[in-house]
Amino acid sequence: MNADAFGSDPGDPLDVWLGEPAGHPPIAGTRLQRFEFASRGDRVPGRLLLPALPGRRFPLVLLQHGAGGSKDSPYLDAAAGPWVRGGAAVASIDFPLHGERASAKLSARALAEISAALGRTDGVSGLWVEFVHQAVGDLRRALDALEDHPELEMSRCAYAGFSMGTILGASFCGIDPRPCAAALAIGGGGFGPSEVDPARWIGRFAPRPVLFVNASRDERVPRAASEALFAAAGEPKEITWFDCSHSELPGAALKAMWIFLQRHLLLAEKPHTTGG
Repeated sequence: MNADAFGSDPGDPLDVWLGEPAGHPPIAGTRLQRFEFASRGDRVPGRLLLPALPGRRFPLVLLQHGAGGSKDSPYLDAAAGPWVRGGAAVASIDFPLHGERASAKLSARALAEISAALGRTDGVSGLWVEFVHQAVGDLRRALDALEDHPELEMSRCAYAGFSMGTILGASFCGIDPRPCAAALAIGGGGFGPSEVDPARWIGRFAPRPVLFVNASRDERVPRAASEALFAAAGEPKEITWFDCSHSELPGAALKAMWIFLQRHLLLAEKPHTTGG
């Protein structure tokens, strides 16, 4: 499988829109912007959280949700709020058939395909393969869409994901040269057809550093799958385990992700940019 399968035609216009969202109160200490762009025939909505005090450019973390979630999921807020108050901008998009892109006809089927892929069953079909291609392409186009944002320093960009955000993000990180570091939580490898198996792609991320954060009592992602993804990654890499279930990552796990990202984004431990 060629990495080009995960991309879009470079001639396709991004058609970026950036503006203020309606009806979404900002997280304390942040400013919220909405952005949209075109990707492989879809319109992709995203949100961008910026530190409260403008006046300089911020490194970016592209932070992604799990299956059934969205860019507005509360657990993304729990991570993004402190990270933004720590001096980074955080962007998230809705994956295909999630959030604002949900489909009454296809979203339930997509979630069934995700469960089949996680279980490595024979029920995985072409929908999962296309889903992965679209999602990884969307992530690449998200960075393209934010490239010229006046408050972002895109030379300092990292990726973070939870669950499906890790499974999809591992492939994205292996293909896209822009993220300088990645923090991947409660995901694994060995899922679905080999062409979209994240363990096939994560090795390409080296020599950029990657942190894996896992749950020791994960009922959705087997420990063997988490260890397989870690084994497939190149150095430098780190792995840490927390005594919790899949949906119960503690604040200490989010803090561990941030400390790792903060270090590789070259952010001071106590930046003076804070708000609320």
